[in-house]
Amino acid sequence: MLLRPSLLPALGVFAVAARHQNFAAAAQELSLTASAVSHQVRRLEQQLGSALFLRHARGVRLTAEGRQLADAASAALSDLATVASHLRPHADSVPLRITTLRSLSYCWLLPRLPRFTGMHPQVRIELHTGSGLDRFDDNGPEVGIRYGLGQWPGLHARHLMDDDLFPVASPALAGVHGLQDPAPIARLPLLSDLSPQGWRDWFRHAGVRVPAALPPVHTFADSADAMRAAVYGMGAVLARRHIAQPYLQRNEVVRLPGPVMKARYAYYVVNSDTQAPSPPARAFIDWLLREALDERTPMPAPPPQPPGRAVQDA
Repeated sequence: MLLRPSLLPALGVFAVAARHQNFAAAAQELSLTASAVSHQVRRLEQQLGSALFLRHARGVRLTAEGRQLADAASAALSDLATVASHLRPHADSVPLRITTLRSLSYCWLLPRLPRFTGMHPQVRIELHTGSGLDRFDDNGPEVGIRYGLGQWPGLHARHLMDDDLFPVASPALAGVHGLQDPAPIARLPLLSDLSPQGWRDWFRHAGVRVPAALPPVHTFADSADAMRAAVYGMGAVLARRHIAQPYLQRNEVVRLPGPVMKARYAYYVVNSDTQAPSPPARAFIDWLLREALDERTPMPAPPPQPPGRAVQDA
């Protein structure tokens, strides 16, 4: 069926409500009342003949049909924003200030970022990395990606993706080949970062009893540094899946025997809870939520090979 043009405003309101999954938050962003948002969504549901939200005492939640429409609406609005920007070829670029952890930026975000800039060439990225929480004010970042429990004062947090922990090491590390179970991993040189879960937690999860004094553990302040040290054969590291993925794809590290342990913390997209995101920030947030569904990390294209020399007959 075709949507009537008169329903396009309702579709726009639905897209915002779907992103927040909260009518009051959508109303604040759109400068409407919550009842007006609810009315527009009801109108769209009646036209489509499908429930888009499940209503309950504590709020609303997207139905399967609502999720499908929300994904399509988000992609369509993003495409429209890109086309609209191209209609103003002399318009200035729009800055988007982003903050995230260095490890996630290096291993997960940066390989994907060309996809976003290709879709939104008018947006100029300003990326800052660090473990501290920046001030999300007029001079600070608009969007952040943080690792934690999803509760930070003054910030609105959307769940981005969970994480898992498992041991990896360079295939060149002595003692790696021939490992059949997790117990001998405790005798390898071990690397650690400052994550809240460490080797003792994983060995306990794997059912391995370890001595009171583990081998000396080399500690790094950043997960990306611990991973790089493992790549160079310094020891085995208890890796986070999203940090380890590109190294596993390039076979620079290998999984060691033992179970996967779910991380207590997860990744969240955060922004100020007192200021609505700008259009570039909203587009970036929607794009991040879609990218989180793609497990594999994009790899750079191999450099072109020089043409081979012709073999001359003797």
